[in-house]
Amino acid sequence: MISWEEFEKVNIRTGTIVEVNDFPKARKPAYQLKIDFGPSGIKHSSAQITTHYTKEQLLGQQIVAVVNFPPKQIANFYSECLVLGVYDANNDVILLQPERTVENGKKIG
Repeated sequence: MISWEEFEKVNIRTGTIVEVNDFPKARKPAYQLKIDFGPSGIKHSSAQITTHYTKEQLLGQQIVAVVNFPPKQIANFYSECLVLGVYDANNDVILLQPERTVENGKKIG
């Protein structure tokens, strides 16, 4: 169990994927994402979501991500946020997304 104060430290925001690239140097199949978080700016993320999503499907999609983790180096790429999703029965990720379009950078809480 965590306290409410601990949960409030996790900064979860909405963003829109504005660029998607293959990530051939990743150990598991992944994309490199560029995500617009509005007033919080643009952040990069590596996401293992190639099973359910093509690059074309992801472009323009709103997502939910944790934006206050320190950058994590994955091969030659720095991931600056954690895109959130749910694992399906095959352990592949399905993205968490707002039901309706909202402003980029809106806090989840």
